[in-house]
Amino acid sequence: MTSSVPVHISRSVPDEPTTPYKQYVYAYPHQKAYRLGEKRPLLSDLWAGERLDSLSLYVHIPFCEMRCGFCNLFTRTGAPEEVTRNFLGTLERQARVTREALEANGAPGFTLAAFGGGTPTYLTADELVQLCDICENVMGADLKAVPWSVETSPATATADRIAVLSERGATRLSIGVQSFIDKEARAAVRPQKREEVEAALGRLKEAAFPILNIDLIYGIDGQTEQSFKVSLDAALSWEPEEIYLYPLYVRPLTGLMARHDKSGELWDEQRLRLYRYGREYLLAAGYRQTSMRVFSRIGTAAVDGADDSNISEYNQQAGMVGLGVGARSFTTDLHYTTDYAVAVPEVRRIIDDYIATPTEEFRRAQWSFRMDDDERRRMLILHMLLEADGMNVDRYKQQFGTLPQEDFPAQFALVTERGWLTQDGGVLRLTPEGMAWADAIGPLFFSPRVNDAMSSYQDR
Repeated sequence: MTSSVPVHISRSVPDEPTTPYKQYVYAYPHQKAYRLGEKRPLLSDLWAGERLDSLSLYVHIPFCEMRCGFCNLFTRTGAPEEVTRNFLGTLERQARVTREALEANGAPGFTLAAFGGGTPTYLTADELVQLCDICENVMGADLKAVPWSVETSPATATADRIAVLSERGATRLSIGVQSFIDKEARAAVRPQKREEVEAALGRLKEAAFPILNIDLIYGIDGQTEQSFKVSLDAALSWEPEEIYLYPLYVRPLTGLMARHDKSGELWDEQRLRLYRYGREYLLAAGYRQTSMRVFSRIGTAAVDGADDSNISEYNQQAGMVGLGVGARSFTTDLHYTTDYAVAVPEVRRIIDDYIATPTEEFRRAQWSFRMDDDERRRMLILHMLLEADGMNVDRYKQQFGTLPQEDFPAQFALVTERGWLTQDGGVLRLTPEGMAWADAIGPLFFSPRVNDAMSSYQDR
């Protein structure tokens, strides 16, 4: 659908990328661009006119047994039973008023779900049952009928928790291993033993979830192609349907930031070298690359059902309903969430505030970002261009009435000149080297408005 209202698109010229690892673009705009609204609209008004028959449900569980050195997610470690119990009680209250807001505009239907965090399996087996009951009995999501994903860790992938997720119909389990080498895991401030990892993978494999994903990280101190191969081979031995390869980032307020000054060309060279090695190794092993990070095994549900297997890293079109502190929701005109932080004291405060929130406050959006046609154009480009399937120019033109190269000439000229982009018929697609630089290409399309908001955000 094209707009008849003239749209202002900033023609600012992006800075030339100097590092392949500018920023991981998992959603646009970044949560640091959200602000606490002076006028906080009712959810029932926000969802008026939205399509309700194909919604995605995301539940954020902000708890982990430990904080990895590279982690800047919204999560608290070692939360006592009283906190998790009260959190779930508040989550149910939030779910009830959210469901009411949706029902004020029609009959909501969920076709996709995910539990993220944090580590959702930090919750006990009984608490996971309660969480699933909230999603099904309160929100109305039929978890046995829709694809849904859960994140777990070696320490929390216990038999009783896995049994709950299997019985309730989870279709994808993602486990953060990062490295099968104990020394590398310690260097990434992820203290775990390989035997613990292998035991957890054995339990997950026995449960026979349609999709098993294993996360690995490259760029750890001392990591080489030879040591990376050890982790790749160990992961491949479990025949997972997906393997995610993440570059190591050192971010403000994380454990690695406190311990290391990771910067400079040598580290970039190491990460690029290991990425290229890992990419070629997995392609040769029968995997298909679907984005910079994601490799899916050909002939499995991860490829055959790729359009509906998971809430993907760039799937943020309107229709996402978020529950839990830190979860985001997306409507056409407004993205909204709760407060956000990384520093431990602030995270604890925000979780405590969430638990104490009066039910009526959940009827209104709090922290938010107002979308317009300029931002929607940028979001669609990021949603498609950073995926291996590329960007369908006709889809963009059908929605906005223009060509992406016309709207953002400087950005497309830059990535073309660097040899990062090709056009195959009506599809703009990153080259293999362009995919390696995806974390630098994505930020080229951030609007000045988003960049200004992010730069003025105070890390906490």
